[in-house]
Amino acid sequence: MTDQLTVTVLGTGIMGAAMARNLARAGLAVRVWNRSRDKAEPLAAEGAFVAGDPEEAVRGADVVLTMLYDGPAALDVMRRAVPGLRTGAVWAQSTTAGVDAVADLAAFAEEHGLLFVDAPVLGTRQPAEAGELLVLAAGPAAARDRLGPVFDAVGARTVWTGEDGAAGTATRLKLVANSWVLAVNNAAGESLSLAKALGVDPDAFLGAIAGGPLDMGYLRAKAGLIRDGALTPAQFAVGTAEKDARLIVEAGEANGVRLDLAAAGADRLARAAAQGHGDEDMAAAYYASFEEKSAS
Repeated sequence: MTDQLTVTVLGTGIMGAAMARNLARAGLAVRVWNRSRDKAEPLAAEGAFVAGDPEEAVRGADVVLTMLYDGPAALDVMRRAVPGLRTGAVWAQSTTAGVDAVADLAAFAEEHGLLFVDAPVLGTRQPAEAGELLVLAAGPAAARDRLGPVFDAVGARTVWTGEDGAAGTATRLKLVANSWVLAVNNAAGESLSLAKALGVDPDAFLGAIAGGPLDMGYLRAKAGLIRDGALTPAQFAVGTAEKDARLIVEAGEANGVRLDLAAAGADRLARAAAQGHGDEDMAAAYYASFEEKSAS
């Protein structure tokens, strides 16, 4: 360990890039890698070292933070990084990986002498860029001091859910929270699509619920994106939201719970992606209510 913590961020998409930027601005030594190097290159201007492969990226790192598409992607990248990993390094795994995948990732960490911390985050592009994510974390007490400055740089608050990262308690909480977020997102789109079909002014709907128990800032935010056509750049993309919805449904099924809304929401997101909205904000699930030609 040196006085300046070295943090490697593997995956510099919407969330990972924002997190890496805030880590560098907090004075930490930051190393980054992304499968598409062009997404990582802009971080060089923030003082980050842009590595050519995962092995180079993790070499000498005190903390490795993964923010990749899913659990298998995180495991694949970490396998490629093995020759550069330092025994005793902390692995903060922030990919929304699902319950089963977390166990596989934790087993890999144990095999390679890493301190594994299950550390998904709640938040989208805007809070990520502002360093105001909610970090959900589970892992050994020995990792917490090292992760303090990391989580402080990327988040407004950290909630520790336990000391056993392999149990996936943080991921379980993330899936529950995401089930609510996705339900509200899809409900907002359906309400606006029904308003369009019935000739109801969206302002009449929003005005009717204003200030009451049915009002919600998140509803208004997503409705605003739809009405303004401000779906790019995505705060959280349709394609990624569909992946998370499938993980939620799988977690429910594995534990004897049928999640009809989550399953229907996943199908709705898939339909929007098939229409060409996969890289747009998940509010674009609105378009799944229409044939594409009549959605505008």
